[in-house]
Amino acid sequence: MKNINKSDISAVILAGGRSSRMKGQDKGLILFNNKPLIHHVMDVIDQSVDSIWVSANRNLDLYQKFGKVVSDNLLDYQGPLAGISAVLNKINTKYLLIVPCDGPYIDHTLLEKLLKAMIRHDTALCVASENKHLHPTFALVDVNILPVVDQYLETGERRLGKFFKDNNAIEVDFSDSPQLFANLNSPEDFLVNN
Repeated sequence: MKNINKSDISAVILAGGRSSRMKGQDKGLILFNNKPLIHHVMDVIDQSVDSIWVSANRNLDLYQKFGKVVSDNLLDYQGPLAGISAVLNKINTKYLLIVPCDGPYIDHTLLEKLLKAMIRHDTALCVASENKHLHPTFALVDVNILPVVDQYLETGERRLGKFFKDNNAIEVDFSDSPQLFANLNSPEDFLVNN
């Protein structure tokens, strides 16, 4: 059975979207409990990975405080899969942990369970699910999946969840901890949770 160490894992925090439900504000930089939203995510994963990357398409200078910033290779906000491709092209670790900038409630069990599933199933793709609902922006992938990602993007397909399903990703059940996936998508979410 293979072993996966901290030095084998990079992480990408997805912050490259349009934030249309946030009226165009850059969601990862909005203050939540007196810190930018992305800061909460970074705090949790920082000690568990070799390096942190931020997939962003604007405010690149501000995001540099939270990791190495990479922009999509494809123009016009092509979705998280484009950001993942850009990061996979840059990292030199064996695995990439994928997390969104708007998931401030993640904890260490996320990576632990994804890692255990990756090792147990000897697979290239593990994605979180909860009560049979896929959470595609919470995943762990083998970097060797890059050609498959790029080929998928070349077809014009952009949906991250569909990518995982079409490529037989192992769904890791987090039904016992749904709070991990509570994200802040609208101004109302920030008011209720702040």
